[in-house]
Amino acid sequence: MYLTTALAGFLASAGLIMAIGAQNAFVLRQGLQRSHVGVIVAICATSDLLLILLGVAGIGALVERAPWLLQGLRFGGAAFLAVYALMAAQRAWRGGGGMAPDGSSQPAWYKAALACLAFTFLNPHVYLDTMILLGSLSTGYPGALRWVFAAGACAASITWFLALGYGARLLTPVFRNPTAWRVMDAAVALFMLLLCVVLLVRPLH
Repeated sequence: MYLTTALAGFLASAGLIMAIGAQNAFVLRQGLQRSHVGVIVAICATSDLLLILLGVAGIGALVERAPWLLQGLRFGGAAFLAVYALMAAQRAWRGGGGMAPDGSSQPAWYKAALACLAFTFLNPHVYLDTMILLGSLSTGYPGALRWVFAAGACAASITWFLALGYGARLLTPVFRNPTAWRVMDAAVALFMLLLCVVLLVRPLH
């Protein structure tokens, strides 16, 4: 029973976290650049663990009753995505957005960390997925099994971010070509802009 419950939590979390999103795109780019990957992975995984545990503990119900909070995050997140889309478009236009795998010319770690925190906590959907949805699913398991479900969900988050951040280097041969970086930055710019529009147009549920 414990194993099946943990597996249920793992699959539920994996299904939500593996969806393409701004945070995943950011982690992938950092992984390709081999830029502060450990810091980025640690922030993403720790943030997810915190939100999942809070949701299972019942805090998600309070967030659900405060729509004004999610609306504030909605507009703040949209503004952040618009700025990041503009920066990515600028890199795609000018070129030179890629970095050598040796880690030269990397930005300061705290700048990457702040950007990662923004991608994580300015996205209102992260609260809907982790605190509210996973928290609600956990209520179907009585007593200690609820926390076994949470442990499985947390394991999925850790596994995903480790695989995404450190597995991205397998694509390094492709991104030795500067044109590949420009194409990726152009795609990221369009994707971030699309997410910005979706946040502004689509109501939160």
